[in-house]
Amino acid sequence: MKHQALKLVRDLCLVPATALFLMSAAAQAQTAPTAAPAAGMHGAVTASAAVEVKMAMRKLWEEHITYTRNYIISELADLPDRDAVAQRLLRNQDDIGNAIKPYYGDAAGAKLSALLRDHIVVATEVVKAAKAGDKMQLASAQTKWSANGKEIAAFLSGANPNWSQKTLEDMLQKHLDLTSGEVVGRLNKDWVADIKAYDDGHAHMLMFADTLTDGIAAQFPAKFK
Repeated sequence: MKHQALKLVRDLCLVPATALFLMSAAAQAQTAPTAAPAAGMHGAVTASAAVEVKMAMRKLWEEHITYTRNYIISELADLPDRDAVAQRLLRNQDDIGNAIKPYYGDAAGAKLSALLRDHIVVATEVVKAAKAGDKMQLASAQTKWSANGKEIAAFLSGANPNWSQKTLEDMLQKHLDLTSGEVVGRLNKDWVADIKAYDDGHAHMLMFADTLTDGIAAQFPAKFK
């Protein structure tokens, strides 16, 4: 019995030492420098300039559609974050304008931001008119919204011949139609239609972002090498 007691004490004393050893090994594994990629792997792990610009442009337009949806939800439900969401949405328009400045200059970036801010202001009018059930005000706001989309398309196509004005007009109008679909779906409590309109609008907005990036890459090939 004495021998068994001594063995038990010895085993218990070894437990902390073993735990410390495992903790030390784990810490060393976490802090050990990452091995350099094997020869020939550099191109696989480094994004090209075109991919980086495309991802950045997608992020901006994803924020555009995401915060637009957040505003629709907050406005229709009278949530207290409505104004804060609207301000964040407006900031996104400045970010998009800033994104084109390296290619088209400060004045062009500021002009695009102004047009996109108008797009958001009119969007709030559309949502509020739909919420109030004011059909005349809604029709007026939607007419202004479409006219603004044509202004944006004209401005962009004037800056880059690779952007077809008609194509951009159609894409922007589809964005407006799908956004309106979200509003109608939520007002009718048709959550399936609401979600589908957002999903379709999300995919469409990414396609729009890619169209912009592809046009920039075609116009400024030296910047994408």
